[in-house]
Amino acid sequence: MENYLDQLNDVQRAAVQATQGPCLIVAGAGSGKTRVLTYRIAHLLANGVKPWNILALTFTNKAAREMQNRIDSLVGGSDAQSIVMGTFHSIFSHILRAESVRLGFPSAYTIYDTTDSKSLIKSIVKEMRLDDKVYKINHIANRISMAKNNLITPETYKANGELMTADNANRMPLIGDIYVRYVARCRQASAMDFDDLLLNTNILFRDNPDILDKYQQKFKYILVDEYQDTNFAQYLIIKKLAQQHQNICVVGDDAQSIYSFRGAKIENILNFKNDYPQCRLFKLEQNYRSTQNIVSAANSLIKKNEHQIPKDVFSEKDEGDPVRVMAAMTDIEESYNVVGDIFAKIANNHCHYRDFAILYRTNAQSRTFEEALRKRNFPYKIYGGQSFYQRKEVKDAIAYMRLIVNNNDDEALKRIINYPARGIGETTVEKIAAAANENGCSMWAVLTNTDLLSMAGLNRGTMAKVEGFTDLISKFIPQLEKIDAYDLASEIINTAGIKNEFQNSDDPEDQSRLENIEELLRGISDYVAANYKEGETPGLAGFLENVALITDQDNKRTEGADSITLMTIHSAKGLEFPYVYIVGVEEGLFPSAMSVYSQHELEEERRLFYVALTRAMQQATISYSRSRAKYGGTREQTVASRFIKDIDPQFLSHTTTGMGSAGRPTFGSSSFSSGTFGQTKAPIGASFAAQRRLQQLRQQSSQSSDIQPSPIDKIRPGVTVMHHQFGQGRVLRMDGEGDSRAAIIFFPKSGEKKLLLKYAKLQVIESE
Repeated sequence: MENYLDQLNDVQRAAVQATQGPCLIVAGAGSGKTRVLTYRIAHLLANGVKPWNILALTFTNKAAREMQNRIDSLVGGSDAQSIVMGTFHSIFSHILRAESVRLGFPSAYTIYDTTDSKSLIKSIVKEMRLDDKVYKINHIANRISMAKNNLITPETYKANGELMTADNANRMPLIGDIYVRYVARCRQASAMDFDDLLLNTNILFRDNPDILDKYQQKFKYILVDEYQDTNFAQYLIIKKLAQQHQNICVVGDDAQSIYSFRGAKIENILNFKNDYPQCRLFKLEQNYRSTQNIVSAANSLIKKNEHQIPKDVFSEKDEGDPVRVMAAMTDIEESYNVVGDIFAKIANNHCHYRDFAILYRTNAQSRTFEEALRKRNFPYKIYGGQSFYQRKEVKDAIAYMRLIVNNNDDEALKRIINYPARGIGETTVEKIAAAANENGCSMWAVLTNTDLLSMAGLNRGTMAKVEGFTDLISKFIPQLEKIDAYDLASEIINTAGIKNEFQNSDDPEDQSRLENIEELLRGISDYVAANYKEGETPGLAGFLENVALITDQDNKRTEGADSITLMTIHSAKGLEFPYVYIVGVEEGLFPSAMSVYSQHELEEERRLFYVALTRAMQQATISYSRSRAKYGGTREQTVASRFIKDIDPQFLSHTTTGMGSAGRPTFGSSSFSSGTFGQTKAPIGASFAAQRRLQQLRQQSSQSSDIQPSPIDKIRPGVTVMHHQFGQGRVLRMDGEGDSRAAIIFFPKSGEKKLLLKYAKLQVIESE
């Protein structure tokens, strides 16, 4: 430990040593903020601060683990393990479990994820006999989340004229009533959602001064990572906890504040000096990640934002290549250009696949790049999609465990009461739910009370099936405190028949599902091993809390996999790659069309572009196309994003590739004639190969007009259909409902495709 301060640059060292009083550390991209945080904690310990008096808050479990490991390597012993360190939600969840009696919750409350919350909202909308095409579940969930993150309770929501006016304008005047029912039903189920962990911590501290004082005395030194991403609820908790000792250190970068859609408020970091006038400000401006050209390009971009803390980030690495700008005629060509460029680098520079990342503004943009990568047989991995714990078979198994730990968990019960199938239909479940709502209790209370169950009006055969289910669950409840999480989970999965569902199936997909169940058990085994202590049994409740507190940010790229990374820019924050391609950099896409009329939102889009640029270590490439396919197959002309123009031209080079040979981009204008893709003209100077490709695309476009789309209700499994792009194919199965109704079709030339019927324009050419 003697020389740990010598491993820091001058500004880092000063920030580490300034341990008393409020401190703001503005950390530019790649400037070593994690090192400063960990060394600051090590410095506190070296100067006699007790580890349990330190609170370190992060946004991801991965960041907390990384800091814990670094501190452990610096100080050794048990000190690192005694620091209260973790995500906001995990730390506040522990506090709420310890103090749950003050809020009227059991300590074994369930944490609802987004799927659970939306399922409950959907049930409430149905019970209130509202039209779910008007009362859209996602919109309601977002409104409730927004309210909670701004500490607006249901009663306050309904009394707020501005919120009511907005709901009326959206033709959803009853959102306030849905919010009231939602909160009541969560309490009835002994459950909190993610936002409740913040809202209820604020309520706990507000209504219980003695508890607030206890934690103020405990946490004498508070450190907060990624402070620019905090919302109002987090900001207020931190401010309350730091009130007595004022030893608060926040680290962040206003230039990387990109989560306002989640409630993050950039004002928290911009106004920190107003909250703490005596605070000391440190700017970490040396970038250790990127070449100087990349850093300079990013600096020139972000300087266009009005609301920021000025800083001048620099790099002592080589000057490096300019940021490249690649133009393509179409989004399809753009994907082939990018993948061809990756191919050339791998061939010429002996790079690994894992050195490359393709970053886009929206998930929908990945499709053309996936197709281009598959053509080359390049391994790739998409990040930010469905996480392991959101897979159906995994959620089903976990629902059994949740119900055993918390019998009041209605969402878990509804998920598994007829899984595996035991003859309990939806009508029966609705009757049980109605009896529960009428009596203000959980569905489990109805199932286990003869008088209440009789109110549900079930016939004798159904009653026997219900009793079989309750007997199954009841069998495991006494074992919660006796055996560890792994042994109990294994017994639950085997006894419930989940494995048999897949082992006895002829469906090849079920082999993958069985492997996921085995992987779940391995994860529980790892949890038991990591949390084993003499005389303590790591139980199922602890594992379930661990799973519930995994954030989407923890599902990011893992080291070691040699594959090209595809992800949204939001998902890429905190990561770095030698070669980065920022694609689809066009007006209306990046910046988003919804942001261009608001200065505040436009500045956030620019910060998002700054984040994308600063992921690159050796080379950054910006790519855009001059036309892009829209919904329904139409093609629209596009123009390069204003963000390219925001970058000082001395740090850019414009690359001529394929149909994009017209050279430098035009801003606010286009080299296309108006209208659809079929009217588009190749630019002057386009190569013969490019013109031939354009002709082929035109032929495809004209062929699509020969197809006479059949009525959607004629598309069903077994029929043969014609598609303008994939040709003739056979419908294998159907998926989804309403506007999301899709057909899974096998095309001999293209393989299996999933097509939305409202857009696919399929012609039935042979019935079953």
